[in-house]
Amino acid sequence: MTLTSKTAVVTGSTSGIGLAIARALAKEGANIVLNGLGDEAEIEKTRAGIESEFGVKALYSPANMLKSDEIEEMVRLGERSFGSVDILVNNAGIQFVSPVEDFPVEKWDQIIAINLSSAFHAIRAAVPGMKARKWGRIINTASAHSLVASPFKSAYVAAKHGIAGLTKTVALEVATHGITVNCISPGYVWTPLVERQIPDTMKARGLTKEQVINDVLLEAQPTKQFVTVDQVAALAVFLCSDAASQMSGANLSMDGGWTAK
Repeated sequence: MTLTSKTAVVTGSTSGIGLAIARALAKEGANIVLNGLGDEAEIEKTRAGIESEFGVKALYSPANMLKSDEIEEMVRLGERSFGSVDILVNNAGIQFVSPVEDFPVEKWDQIIAINLSSAFHAIRAAVPGMKARKWGRIINTASAHSLVASPFKSAYVAAKHGIAGLTKTVALEVATHGITVNCISPGYVWTPLVERQIPDTMKARGLTKEQVINDVLLEAQPTKQFVTVDQVAALAVFLCSDAASQMSGANLSMDGGWTAK
């Protein structure tokens, strides 16, 4: 498969799953618009590294996923710079762990905005160009929490259930335009996002770090192994292929058997 002449916008792609997806798409020849938080020098090193390693063009958009106008401008940047945005990966996400009665309202609003609403704003901006070219791939990073719940994660679970619904709805709307819309629902992937939530879970449940990893995180996954970022990225690349052209509106679990239970 080759994605030469295609352009991919990947939100939340300065680390973790998003970066792995951006690199995997670049390896197939796609130009990349990176987006996310981090040290400016590290982000530039990542951007330049993608260009030199894969022989593609890579840009960085500092778009704030809380701001709809900046999200739209990120898509426009890709269109202006490369002529099109053919692949949109909505991956940006944050997490907060707390009992619902203590859940800070501002954290609820922030998680819904970044994990759900940002995908709507990006899709809304990207779909017209995809329709005009009669080709597009929209991939949303959901979670096993788009299908099942865990305690103390009310905002995250609500947002990921919303992503699954948004995926299905947009897939139906664009089905005759050569555009597919799918979501990938990983179980626990060893990323900075997962690592950062361990102390909060330790506090909320009164557990040690080892207990959180083995009895909370991997307890849910029958394989007792973390999903890797490269496995998620490989599935994203497949969804961009011609072989996946009749896959749309799907919620694809990659969770070590978690949601089979």
